[in-house]
Amino acid sequence: MKVVLFCGGYGTRMRTGAGDAPKPMQLVGPRPLIWHVMRYYAHFGHKEFILCLGYGAEQIKDFFLRYEETASNDFVLRGGHVELLATDIWDWTISFIHTGVESPIGERLRRVRDHLQGDEMFLANYADVLTDAPLPEIIGRLERADAGGALMAVPPPGTFHCVEVAEDGMVGQITAVTEMPLWVNGGYFVLRQEIFDHIPEGGDLLVDGCKELAKRGRLMAYPYRGYWRPTDTINQRLELDRAYARGDRPWALWERT
Repeated sequence: MKVVLFCGGYGTRMRTGAGDAPKPMQLVGPRPLIWHVMRYYAHFGHKEFILCLGYGAEQIKDFFLRYEETASNDFVLRGGHVELLATDIWDWTISFIHTGVESPIGERLRRVRDHLQGDEMFLANYADVLTDAPLPEIIGRLERADAGGALMAVPPPGTFHCVEVAEDGMVGQITAVTEMPLWVNGGYFVLRQEIFDHIPEGGDLLVDGCKELAKRGRLMAYPYRGYWRPTDTINQRLELDRAYARGDRPWALWERT
């Protein structure tokens, strides 16, 4: 199944200067975020990727064009010749499609529609969120349903607590936001071609496409309370980088086999 990755945004909350790399190219361990997301999909056998490029397109292209397998694989150096003991991306197919610097997510998807012709279903991702969610279960749920798409729903991140306040000002209950029956978009989508019927030119995937599917009773959710980490800020990315360094990387399912 093809995987569409939206990797053309500015990622302004993760940037510290005008020359910063785009968010998908921020490092977690020796590899950028986008690589970790792609390895997740490849672990489940989905190795045909469509990268929706925009800001920082050249950096993303250069990373894959100059890809060094030795950075994340064991190897033997014998007589000046490198003998790899494992490889990462040799069997991947990656399409690099420029979808505009200012394009919203829905428009980026519209601009790669021709690359999805003939595919009843496809996968899509923001390329900046890591998880260990059971992808085959999410796909299977949509395959068995009469729906136009499915998204992974997760508890809202953060350490805030909701306070129940009575009319007299007394507090009745304090509940962690993660324990409440609230869900947010987790950024992992399984979509049918039907989604294109609901995204106007210049539209958004979630606000236009998914919202219209939901309005028509055609959108499913896969609630997941397992490991899920966004990288909207520098601190969140640094936290993942530190976790990687100490060997705490639940998202790296490919390392378990």
